[in-house]
Amino acid sequence: MHLSPFFLLLASARLPISRAWGAAGHEIVATIAQSHLHPTVLPTVCDILNFTSTNPDKPQCHLAPIAAWADRIRYRMPWSGPLHYIGGVGDHPPDHCKFPGSRGWEGHSMLNVLGAVRNTTGLLEQYVHGESSITTANEALKFLVHFVGDMHMPLHLTGRDRGGNSDKVKFGGRTTNLHAVWDNFLVAKAIRETPRNYSAPLPSHQIEFALRGTIYDPYVRRIMWEGILSQWSSDLSGWLACPTLVASPSIWQKVLSAFTFDPSDTDDNTLCPYHWAQPIHALNCELVWPPELDEPPYNGGLSGISSDSAAFAGVGLDEDRDYDCDDSTEEDCMLRGPPHPLLQLDTPKYAGVIKDDLVVEKLLAQAGIRLAAVLNWLFADDGDDFAGARKLRTPKVAIDM
Repeated sequence: MHLSPFFLLLASARLPISRAWGAAGHEIVATIAQSHLHPTVLPTVCDILNFTSTNPDKPQCHLAPIAAWADRIRYRMPWSGPLHYIGGVGDHPPDHCKFPGSRGWEGHSMLNVLGAVRNTTGLLEQYVHGESSITTANEALKFLVHFVGDMHMPLHLTGRDRGGNSDKVKFGGRTTNLHAVWDNFLVAKAIRETPRNYSAPLPSHQIEFALRGTIYDPYVRRIMWEGILSQWSSDLSGWLACPTLVASPSIWQKVLSAFTFDPSDTDDNTLCPYHWAQPIHALNCELVWPPELDEPPYNGGLSGISSDSAAFAGVGLDEDRDYDCDDSTEEDCMLRGPPHPLLQLDTPKYAGVIKDDLVVEKLLAQAGIRLAAVLNWLFADDGDDFAGARKLRTPKVAIDM
C-alpha cells in the first residue's frame, strides 16, 4: 500500500461497507466514460492499470473490468468502506433532505465518497507531476472510477437506514430492500427491456470501440443515442460546471468551517463533487424514498438486512427468500418471515416513473461524462485543449457519416 495519509487514517478501522449500482452499473459508467476519452488519454490509463492489449482491432485496455474493483477488495481493505458513501446528520428522506444541513456529515468530514473523489483525483495529479508512484496511481485510478459511480447512486448520499438497506420491499415477485432495488433491480430491468434495435451497432466507431460484447451493450447504446447524443446533449457542459468559490477564506470563515461543512473541503473551480452530488441527493426526497415506507401497513419493516451483512456488502443473496438479522449481532443473519406487508416497487407509480423519465439512465450518463472529463483533464497531452484547463471540458463523441 502506498496511499495518502487520507486513506491510511482508516487502515485500522473496521467500518460498514457499501456497494452502489452493482457490478453492471459501475461497468456501464466506465464504458460511457471510455467512449468519451480523448485519444491521448487511454494509453496513459492503460499504462497505469498495467495492461495493454496487443490486438490492433481492440482498445489497449478497458476501464469496465476494474470498475467494481473497489467492491471486490472490500474485505482485504475494510478501511475503505466509508469512502463509498456519505450522509448528513439528521438526513431523513422523504421528510427532509439535509446535505449536510447545519450539523455536518456523519463521521469524519472527509472520510466519505466526496472526499474520496477529491483525494484520488489529487493522487493522480501528483502522479502526473512525478510526485507519486505508479503503484499509488494504479489504486487511485481504480478507486476513482468506482467512487464517481458511487456518488451518482442517490442512496449512497444518505445515511438513513443504512442507505435503504434496512427497508424491506418487494420488487416483482422478490423480497429485497430499497438499496438493492437501486443497486441492481432497476438496472437489470432496464437492460432486459432495452429495445431490440439497440442490438445493432450505432453509427459511431468511437462508441462501438468502447464496447466489449456484454449483455449491457444495447443498454449503453440506448443511453448514448437517446440521452447523451439527443435529449441531454445541450446539458453536458452544465453537468461539468462548478460554482466559483472564494479563493482565500477569511479567518472567521476558517474558524466557522471547523464546526460546519465548507464546500471548499471537496470542491474547487475545476472539480466539485459536492456541487454535482446535491441534485442527486435531492432525488431521495423527490422520488427515490417512497413515503409509504413510513406509513401503515409498511412502516413496521425496518428490521431489514444489516449494512455489515450480505446486502450492504454486496454479496450474493437468494432474492426469493426473506432475510432478517439476529438482534444479538449485526454479523449473523437468519431467515424470518416478514411480520407485515411489504411495499411493492415494481409498479407504474414507482418503477414506471423512473423508467419513463430515464432517471437511472441519466445518473449513469452523468457519472460517465464526469469521469471522462476528469480523466481527460488529468491525462491529456499538454498540447490538447483538455490538458491543464481551468474548467473541465465537455468530451465529444463522433458520429460516422
